[in-house]
Amino acid sequence: MKIKLLILVLISFVFYTIAVNAQGKTGKPYSFSNLPVVKKVSFKKDTFNILKYAAKSDAQALNTTSINAAIADCSKKGGGVVVIPAGLFISGPVELKSNVNLHLNSGALLQFTSDFDQYPLVEGNWEGLPQMRNQSPIWATNQQNIAITGQGIIDGSGDAWRMVKNDKLTASQWKTLVASGGMVSADQKTWYPSKKSFAGSEIKNPGVISPEKTPEFYNSVKDFLRPNLMVLNNCRQILLEGVTFQNSPAWCLHPLMCQDLTVRNVTAKNPWYAQNGDGIDLESCKNVLIEGSTFDVGDDGICIKSGRDEAGRKRGMPTENVIVRNSKVYHAHGGFVIGSEMSGGAKNIFVSNCTFDGTDIGLRFKTTRGRGGVVEKIFVKDIVMKDIPGEAILFDMYYAAQDPVPLAGEKRDAPKVQLFPVTEATPVFKDFHINNIVCNGASKAIFIRGLPEMNIADIYLENIDIKAKQGIDLQEAKNISLKNVNVITDNKKPVVSIQNASVISIDNLNYKDDSEVLFNITGEKSKAISVKNTDTSKAKSKVRYGEGTCNSALEMK
Repeated sequence: MKIKLLILVLISFVFYTIAVNAQGKTGKPYSFSNLPVVKKVSFKKDTFNILKYAAKSDAQALNTTSINAAIADCSKKGGGVVVIPAGLFISGPVELKSNVNLHLNSGALLQFTSDFDQYPLVEGNWEGLPQMRNQSPIWATNQQNIAITGQGIIDGSGDAWRMVKNDKLTASQWKTLVASGGMVSADQKTWYPSKKSFAGSEIKNPGVISPEKTPEFYNSVKDFLRPNLMVLNNCRQILLEGVTFQNSPAWCLHPLMCQDLTVRNVTAKNPWYAQNGDGIDLESCKNVLIEGSTFDVGDDGICIKSGRDEAGRKRGMPTENVIVRNSKVYHAHGGFVIGSEMSGGAKNIFVSNCTFDGTDIGLRFKTTRGRGGVVEKIFVKDIVMKDIPGEAILFDMYYAAQDPVPLAGEKRDAPKVQLFPVTEATPVFKDFHINNIVCNGASKAIFIRGLPEMNIADIYLENIDIKAKQGIDLQEAKNISLKNVNVITDNKKPVVSIQNASVISIDNLNYKDDSEVLFNITGEKSKAISVKNTDTSKAKSKVRYGEGTCNSALEMK
C-alpha cells in the first residue's frame, strides 16, 4: 500500500512539474487573455535642461560633454528628467544612467556626429557574437529605470557609415554616391564610405574578438565595425516612448539581455537600402511590450533574437514573455521575425493587431543548422498585409543570409536536402498558433521548410485568407493544421504542395475555381494527410503523386 501511494505521489509531482514549467508567474498558462506583465518606470519630476550645461543648438558645436554631464548629474541627485529642448544638437555617444528619463521636446533633433574619432572601439555584441564595435551613439550597461521619451528625433548619421549595394539604387543615385568619395568594390557591386570600411569587408568576421588581434588591427578596419544606434545591455525597467529613431549605422534599437522593456508609439526609420538596418532586435530579453509603433527600415522590422550558435547556447537566455501589438511595418525584410540568431531560444511571444504594408515577408521565422535553440509557444493573431513581394507566412530552416527577395536577374538554387545527425546545434521550431490573417498580394501564401532530421512541427493555422501567386508549400514538416484557409492563387500552380511532410490536417480549404492541381504530393515520407470539408471538384486534378510517394498518403473525408 505504501509503495502504491509513493508511486502516485511521484506521478503527481512529475505532472505538477511539467505544468509549472509551462506556466507564467501567475500560475496560469499564458494566453491572449492572460499576458505577461511588464514592470513600469517611475521618475522624479526634477528637470535638468541641457542648455544649463552649456549645450548649443547649431550645426557646429559638439554637445557630448554637456548632455552626458546633465545625465550624470540627474542620476547622481536621485534621478528625474533630462530635457533636450527644440533645436539641433550634435553629439558623440550618450550614456544613459539609472533613474533618468532623457526627454526630447517637440522640435528637438539629436544628431550624432559623423566624426568616427568620437566613437571609441569597445567590446560589444554583433549578430549574436561578442565583437569589437564602435561605441553606440546611445548606450547603457547595467542600469535600471531609464527612458527616452518625447516627440523629438534621434538621428544616427548612418549614411556616413554604411556600405550600399549598386542594385538597390537608381543609376543616377549610384553615380552621385560614387562621386561623393569612398571606394567601390572590384566587381562594381558595392560602395564603401572609406578605405577602412572596404578593408573590413575583405576579412571574414573582422570584429570577432580573438587573442591574436591587436588594437592596430581593429583600428585598420574600424569604419567597418558599424555601431547600432542604441544598445541597452543588461538593463532593467526601460521605457522608449514617442521618439523617432532614424538613420542608424546598423540596427536601430538593440536591447540586449534586458528585462521589463516598454516600447510605445516609437518610430524607427532607416533607408530601405540600409544593410543590416533592422528596426528593433530584442536579444535575450524578458518581459517586453511593443505597441503603437511604426517601422520602415532596410532589414527586419520587429525581430526576436537570442545569440548565435555556440555563443548563444552558452549564454542560454531565451527571449521570452513578449507582447507586440497595434504596430505597423512598411519596408522591411520581415514584418515580425524570429531568428536567425535564436540559439538561446524564444518562447511565450504574442503578436496581434499589426499591419505589414509592402514588407518583403510578412511573418518570417528563420534559422539554420548550427544555431540550435528551441523556438516555441508563439501566438499570432489579427494580422493584415498587402503587397508582400515574398511569402506572407514563412518558416525556413535553411536561412542563407541573403535578401529575402532575389534582386533582378539573381538566380537561387534550392538547398540540397541531406540528413544530418541531431545534435545540440540542431534548431527546433514548434508550437506556433497563427489565427486571423488577411493578405492581399504575395509571391507565396505559406511556406514551411524544415530539416529532414528535425521537421518543423505543431503549427496551427486558422482563419487564413491570402491572395498570392503561389499557394501553400510544406516541406519536411509534421503535425501541421490548416483550418478555414482561403488561398487565391495562379490556377496553373498547385494549391498545396507537400514534400516529405506527415500528419497534415486540412479542414475547409477554399481556392480558385479551375485550379490545375489541388494537391501535389511528393517524397516517401509524406503520409497521414487528411482533408475534410473541402470541395475538391473545383480543381481539374484533385491530387498528383510524385515517384515513390504512397498513393494512400492522402485521405479525403
